Amino acid sequence: MSDNKNLSPVEKIKQKSDGLRGTLEEGLKNEVTGAIAEDDTTLVKFHGMYMQDDRDRREERAEKKLERLYSFMMRLRIPGGFLTPGQWVALHHVAGENSTGTIKITTRQTVQLHGILRSRIKPTLKSFSQVHLDSIAACGDVNRNVTASAHPMESELHEKVHAYAARISELLLPKTRAFFEIWLDEEQLTDKKDEEDPLYQDRYLPRKFKIGIVIPPNNDIDALTNDLALIAIIEKGKLKGFNLAIGGGLGATHGNADTYPRLASVLGFVPADDEKIFKAIYEIVTIQRDYGNRSDRKLSRLKYTVDKYGLDWYRAELNKRTGFELEDARPFVFTDRTDHYGWKQNHKNLWYYTPFIESGRILDDEKAALKTAFLEVAQTGLANFRFTGNQNLILADITTKDKPAIQKILEKYGIIGHTDSASAIRKNAIACVALPTCGLALAEAQRYLPTLLGKIDGLLAKYELSQEQIIIRMTGCPNGCGRPYAAEIGFVGTALGHYNMHLGGDHEGMRLNRIYKENLDETAILKELDVLFWLYKKERANGEKFGDFALRQKWYKP
Repeated sequence: MSDNKNLSPVEKIKQKSDGLRGTLEEGLKNEVTGAIAEDDTTLVKFHGMYMQDDRDRREERAEKKLERLYSFMMRLRIPGGFLTPGQWVALHHVAGENSTGTIKITTRQTVQLHGILRSRIKPTLKSFSQVHLDSIAACGDVNRNVTASAHPMESELHEKVHAYAARISELLLPKTRAFFEIWLDEEQLTDKKDEEDPLYQDRYLPRKFKIGIVIPPNNDIDALTNDLALIAIIEKGKLKGFNLAIGGGLGATHGNADTYPRLASVLGFVPADDEKIFKAIYEIVTIQRDYGNRSDRKLSRLKYTVDKYGLDWYRAELNKRTGFELEDARPFVFTDRTDHYGWKQNHKNLWYYTPFIESGRILDDEKAALKTAFLEVAQTGLANFRFTGNQNLILADITTKDKPAIQKILEKYGIIGHTDSASAIRKNAIACVALPTCGLALAEAQRYLPTLLGKIDGLLAKYELSQEQIIIRMTGCPNGCGRPYAAEIGFVGTALGHYNMHLGGDHEGMRLNRIYKENLDETAILKELDVLFWLYKKERANGEKFGDFALRQKWYKP
């Protein structure tokens, strides 16, 4: 069991929080500050929010002796990333009324809104509640938003497999009614026994927990970067069950060798028996609850528990808790992990359009009026909305009869041209939010990567490599929200304008990259890439991907 003698401060906050209530309700009435109490900044994460401030304005406000410009980032719980047209309309208007207006698609098939003032949290959540959306457990030490292969073209069984995301999300929700009482004015429970939580108890998990469901051969959600991955095994058109893989996670800390990114290890196979599938998932979480590190949060993810006790121990413990034995893993192959841009059709003859959305930021700019276009599409009621794990959006489930109407809207607002003209590396790139709102960011990411990609595009064109589907990702810190360690080229921020460069990840998401050079500025990055692309053009094998070539050349630190 985990060591309860030296609990971290966060553990103590959770246990004394009265079911994640803390003093949140009282704090909302405090008109002196835009912030909330220190302990409540931990608890509010379980309600799907982070308190942040605009770091671009810290100095200016300090000079004026003003409090930091506090606001909240709110993340929705959208299992599998599916929204109806009505829900999209609500999201559009809520974003415009209560946040910065930009809708940010995350790497976990949901959206987050930034710049929500404390006084606007309740109106925002009440508006979302009216269209059956919430932010419960979108952050915090619980199971986060469950992801699933996004595009129905992947398999005729996509609908069946995708449905597991919502069911898993419900299975692993906290039982406390604090969210409903504080934000939606639900009457408080008179008997707290009604919210006793056998899964999370009063301590919840040692750290966040992420689950992803993937349909090979397209590893579009980067399944092995999750704490728990369910890999669908489909044979002759039938779902045979899932391989379970555990221990993925990309967070690390600069200068701390005890922390590291890790891909999930395949544990075994569960047949297509819902009782067994959900029992296995539930007990994998309970093992992490009981054995995860609660003393050092930097070492508290499931990956460290797996490496401490070993896969054989974990499988034996899981077998004991479930009452049945996992079967040996079934073979599977990943061949890709990219989104299907443009128009595609599935086995039901429904159409899907995936536009290019740089860094997942939905807004209107000089390139394309994405936000206005998507609102107009939603108002027709002719398309659903599906988020991908690569910060994109699919306009989904469109009939052949309705396709021309959607096409007309996309052309009207420049979406078709914007998507068609985007380069290969832009379509494969991911960037986290980073500055100015993320308190952990050491460097820029989403505001800078588009500029850097323009210069990298020039280098690729120089060596006639523009069509290469190289996966490039950037984060402003080593926590890995943009999955940089699972990229062919990863940039991890070390200081403003400086990044570690990682090379050698594969194209399929089965191998992490390794550090190549540290603390590079833009000039140094471009100088290094100029040489590397020249060598790649000159010496690669036929069809060899850049990441595979980098690994073969041993372009990394020993």
